Amino acid sequence: MGEMNISRENSEKKRRLFMRAVLNDLNALEIMIDDGLIESGITRIGAEQEMFLVDKNFSPACKSVEIMADIEDPRFTFEIAKFNLEANLTPRELKKNCLRKLENEINETLQIARRTAGKHGVQIVLAGILPTLKQLDLTLENMVPIDRYYELNDTLKGLRGSNFRLNIRGMDELSVTHDSFMLEALNTSFQVHMQVSSDDFVHKYNIAQAITAPVMAVSVNSGLIHHNRLWHESRIAVFQNSVDTRSDTLQQRGMLPRVYFGKEWVKSICDIFKEDISRFPVVLTADFDEDPVGMLEQGITPKLKALMLHNGTVYRWNRPCYGVVDNVPHLRIENRVLPSGPSVIDEVANTAFFVGLMVGMSTKYDDITKVLRFSDVANNFLNATRIGLEAKFHWLDHKTITASKLILEELLPIARDGLIQEGLDIQDIDRYLGVIEQRSITKQTGAKWAIKSITEMDDKILPDEKVRSITSEMIVNQKTDEPVHKWKLAQVSNNLDWRATFLRLGQFMTEELFTVRPDDLLDLAASIMDWKHVRHVPVEDGDGKIVGLISHRAILREVARGRPSIDDPSAVKDVMKLNPITAAPEMLTVDAIRLMRESKLGCLPVVDKGKLVGIITDHDLINVAGKLLEEYLDDFNKTQ
Repeated sequence: MGEMNISRENSEKKRRLFMRAVLNDLNALEIMIDDGLIESGITRIGAEQEMFLVDKNFSPACKSVEIMADIEDPRFTFEIAKFNLEANLTPRELKKNCLRKLENEINETLQIARRTAGKHGVQIVLAGILPTLKQLDLTLENMVPIDRYYELNDTLKGLRGSNFRLNIRGMDELSVTHDSFMLEALNTSFQVHMQVSSDDFVHKYNIAQAITAPVMAVSVNSGLIHHNRLWHESRIAVFQNSVDTRSDTLQQRGMLPRVYFGKEWVKSICDIFKEDISRFPVVLTADFDEDPVGMLEQGITPKLKALMLHNGTVYRWNRPCYGVVDNVPHLRIENRVLPSGPSVIDEVANTAFFVGLMVGMSTKYDDITKVLRFSDVANNFLNATRIGLEAKFHWLDHKTITASKLILEELLPIARDGLIQEGLDIQDIDRYLGVIEQRSITKQTGAKWAIKSITEMDDKILPDEKVRSITSEMIVNQKTDEPVHKWKLAQVSNNLDWRATFLRLGQFMTEELFTVRPDDLLDLAASIMDWKHVRHVPVEDGDGKIVGLISHRAILREVARGRPSIDDPSAVKDVMKLNPITAAPEMLTVDAIRLMRESKLGCLPVVDKGKLVGIITDHDLINVAGKLLEEYLDDFNKTQ
């Protein structure tokens, strides 16, 4: 979670003092590495388990503050949003049954979370991106009230100078702007830490970069943002955009974003920190009064809090980390690409594959940079995030190969050898790598399961009902702890409370809009109504702002007056209703019904931040009323 004692007084003097502390820490780190003070000869692994909170209807439940007040386990901590929790798992030496112990601890913490959350009517979901999350959930009201997050939001937005933008194109396309870095709260991860020696750090770090693409390809679990079928690991694009501090000018200059894979092979751990300090301005400050070099002279190991605070605001997908336990300093690589879920055994299998490859590839290749181009490694990673196991990689010996074939034919044996080399239990190796093997054979990742499930659902079912059904099935499957390659596709559940889909307009409004502009031919509007079987067409300007509304009745009145001259046909602006009444996506449906009834409206355009985003018609509300009346009459008949 990072340093919480953050200063909100972010003056230029404060920044300069903080940067001096960062540079002092970096100087101390170089001394420790040169003097051989970093712990070596031992490999440990640890992990961070992030999770979503949902209510009985599978919508985000903003209850983390209340739940954390009831959890007395120090492993739990907050994440950015009130609908998230995080558990920091125990670091373990890489040997014998450490993977089985990791699995047991994840299940233990999940049981604690489920039991405590249940007291508040909340359920736990493991997902890279929660399917039922919508943009209207990503408000600052739903951010955990901790200074670190408020300061991050203010500084990141100030550096950027504009709203955050997210554009992702997969089977569907999503393009949104957002006024805070709460976009990041779409994501939850299962972050794996691996401790390495300082003299082997560069070699291991470059191996981590090389294997990230195949590990990502087989682990993808974020194929949906609500009902939109996007990248198989959409978290990657979401996270990069949610903390992107680059202005348009800096983007045009090619400046790297704060979330990035890297731009070349690494030659020194300190060079990584120097690169990030040079490129990325300070976004968080705190008061640190320790003299790290002086502490070293006294035999005290400094914690380098200033350096690690800055490091925590630069989000490399493989991030170098420094820590101190019992006055002994260590270095580790934090793999940030793995998503939460789909199941606990899937998460541990992903960990086993990553760790096994780290060891096996390090043994097999003395210098991975001599046999693989970094540009290919970076491109492989991007391809993996987009299409998972179907991705094509440029691999060693200039070979082009699909991710699934590479994993099955080459990488699984290397990972197995690596785990055997470290002395892990053979039964555990077979158990976890067997999950990776079967996932690669069936090609059913968490992302593929979700995308295929929603694709095969009836088109007549509302998107909100589809994603609730998918989330419901995720919870059921996670409690059985069956790996995702065995999951049956999700079906629309008959046990859902359909009323939850109609609480707010943003949940069921029509988002696929057909619009016209004021100067368009009136006949075009009439034709659209005929072709698309709609009775209202919004009129918007070039910036997407609604300026009018045209109805079938208005067109009929125009026709009743007689056809206009062929040489001077009517324009939409001649007939449209100016400045129509609109509503926001978060408006309660019951309030919209009253508004439409009192104002005698046949439709209600839905506007967010001045832009047209959807429409609600009286036909939509008749469907809602019909369902409600049907349910009421059924209950009434049962009592007679």
